[in-house]
Amino acid sequence: MPLVRSEHELELAKELLDDIELSRIPVDALILKASRLARLCGNEEFQKWVGYEMRGYFSDVDLSLRYMGLTGRWTNKEKKEGYWMPVAQVESLITAKKIELESMTTPNVSGTDYANLVMTNYLNTKSAISNLISKLTGIKSRVMGILHTFTSEIYYEKELDHLAESIFENYKKDVDTLISSLCGDVLQQIPSVVNRLAEGEEESVSQALTTVRRIIDSFADALFPPVDETYDIGGNQLSLGASRHLNRLNVYVHQRVESKSRKDKIRQNLSNLYARVSTGVHADVSIEEAQSLFLNCYLLLGEILHISKLEKIVTV
Repeated sequence: MPLVRSEHELELAKELLDDIELSRIPVDALILKASRLARLCGNEEFQKWVGYEMRGYFSDVDLSLRYMGLTGRWTNKEKKEGYWMPVAQVESLITAKKIELESMTTPNVSGTDYANLVMTNYLNTKSAISNLISKLTGIKSRVMGILHTFTSEIYYEKELDHLAESIFENYKKDVDTLISSLCGDVLQQIPSVVNRLAEGEEESVSQALTTVRRIIDSFADALFPPVDETYDIGGNQLSLGASRHLNRLNVYVHQRVESKSRKDKIRQNLSNLYARVSTGVHADVSIEEAQSLFLNCYLLLGEILHISKLEKIVTV
């Protein structure tokens, strides 16, 4: 089964973190993989920085100059002198200088008049190469540190998103099963709302909200069919007739939930939701608010359906 984009981003971020922490692949391969991750996740600063590490830094770009400092590339910042090369070239230079250092042998100065000068030049050259290796290794280490930070942030963000998606997806499956078994007509109306909201037009939003209101009405009729009776809650006689959908849902909850705060929360949420979708049919409602109202409706109906699993409270 193909991975959805969010799962692919999460998997790629985790793989890149492992590559960095375990030193599994060369730095040029790391940067290429990081470029792909940055492109997928749309992090503009990450993308630009990775671009510098792929192609080199620029002396006339503020972000480039900032990362010249963060990666320790300056040798003389005032004169804008430093290591502008990409990190793969830095690594190649480290390797070359290490080979050069290892190949150096102590000069034979016996019998020469310039023994001190020869040894001084040898030691100075060796020291200069060692210092250069140290400087370049520091640049590479800072690059790896920044790369690890960027990748970690993306990984934990995607992990949280994936967790939230998993929780909602599992909850959605559970709710869909309950809706299907208890009130199948409601489930059939949900795709209509989703399609209307996807269109994003004013008339479509209005029609979507009309359908949301019908979903609540159908839900109430399926769960607690109308009866020519009243029900007392806190001294208030609630009519349970055909047009009293919210009353019937509130009574249904009241008969199964003992917690007053939970009953009050559901009652208030139902009232606010129904009022808003009813008003929204005749007023301007943004696509974002309409989507929020639909999700609120879906979650609220799901909570009431889970309450349906509870036994009725026996009243004496």
